[in-house]
Amino acid sequence: MSFLKDFKDDLSQAVNELVTEDGDKETTKAKSEPEAEDVSDSDMVNTLDEDVLAGLDLDTISDLLEDTEEEEVNEEPEVDLTEETAIEEDEKEEAPMPKKPQPEKKAELKEPAASSEDEDDIPSDEVAEITKGTSITGNIMSDGSINVYGKIIGDVTCKGKMVITGMVQGTSMASEIFANNAKIEGDVKSSGSIKIGNGSIIMGNVYATSAVIGGAVRGDIDVHGPVIVDATAVVQGNIKSRSVQINNGAAIEGFCSQCYADIDYKALFDDTFGKN
Repeated sequence: MSFLKDFKDDLSQAVNELVTEDGDKETTKAKSEPEAEDVSDSDMVNTLDEDVLAGLDLDTISDLLEDTEEEEVNEEPEVDLTEETAIEEDEKEEAPMPKKPQPEKKAELKEPAASSEDEDDIPSDEVAEITKGTSITGNIMSDGSINVYGKIIGDVTCKGKMVITGMVQGTSMASEIFANNAKIEGDVKSSGSIKIGNGSIIMGNVYATSAVIGGAVRGDIDVHGPVIVDATAVVQGNIKSRSVQINNGAAIEGFCSQCYADIDYKALFDDTFGKN
């Protein structure tokens, strides 16, 4: 019984402390509510007598002590929710608004720059002159135009216009060729037009897109466009062109063929007289 008595004293002390706190609360409440009944601490303490404690087992008594301690520990200060709400709203205001995705700019289509090959094909404005009485042995190349009044033994090539009134022994190549009283021994090639004036003599083939022949040519004339054979012309060779005009007085020894003309000879003759 001594153990039970000591245990009872401890339990009574814990209950008295709890009742004291509750009594303070009840006293405060009683001031605001005068009609409430006062409960003395002695009444609550006296309820825990030895007979009651004797009827309880040790496990039940220990649970009562633990509940009492937990009530004291679990009492936490109340938190003002209005302050937390205000803090959250301030954080939301300070947080930067997400940027709207901007539409991607379409790449602007740029015109392709002129290639180096196209720039190389453009002739310059420079004009080279081989003066009368000048003789040159070797090939000559120019990005511009060339005027030949002297004598050249070799190939002559230029990107511009070539004017020949002297003598050339070699191949002559240019975008446009004009021969007047010229003496040319070699092929004459032009990416454009060729004009062979009266008094010019050419011993070689002639290639161009259009041609006017007024001099003497020994060689074949291959022109993808029109050909005009003037009255002073003498041609010893075949002529291939899209169309040909032969003036009265011209002398031609060879065949004339309009092979570049837009005419379907097979459809015109063979299909017309084909077997039924």
